[in-house]
Amino acid sequence: MPPLIQIGDYLGTLVFAIAGGLAAAEKRLDIGGFFLLAFVTGVGGGTLRDIILARGEVFWADQPVYILLSMLGAAIAFRFGPSVERKRRALLWADAVGLALFAVIGAATATQLGARPITATLMGALTATGGGVIREIIRNEMPIILQREIYLTAALAGSAAYVALDALHAPEWACLGTGIAIAFALRALGMTRNLNLPAYVPPGTP
Repeated sequence: MPPLIQIGDYLGTLVFAIAGGLAAAEKRLDIGGFFLLAFVTGVGGGTLRDIILARGEVFWADQPVYILLSMLGAAIAFRFGPSVERKRRALLWADAVGLALFAVIGAATATQLGARPITATLMGALTATGGGVIREIIRNEMPIILQREIYLTAALAGSAAYVALDALHAPEWACLGTGIAIAFALRALGMTRNLNLPAYVPPGTP
């Protein structure tokens, strides 16, 4: 993994861990609950990816820095929850960056492991969104990917862009940069323009 993307992976893990901690704060959990939600949010998507791809040892098992980042995110949310809560909008933007990074990192990892293009695309989206789904299941809440948000769509678009450019043998920096930019732009449009996908309307509904 290129050094800049590795750094982005660390930052994305921390941001997602803080988001998981804030989700624990909403339920008024203890510090153990904070760490659990921070951890599954930060590494859950990548863990599911590695299991599905039969990678062997999941990525964080031999890289304890991811566990430490999850603990840090939980501690930040637990200690500075009120202050972080007031900056939720900024955290949403940071989450959008993490989503874009993880979508491309997941697709790149799957591609390097020899996954087919469609599989690599799905693994990118799973890496970006899987942790949040696990977190919301634990909290007994509806995951954001099932709500009318441009979230899963953004992750799929970013990972698909990476896979397509990689198949065309574009330079690695172009594959990474384009995928990240597309995923982030779509998520940003959804946040700033209140864009969402059409919802099902039963026949005969006025």
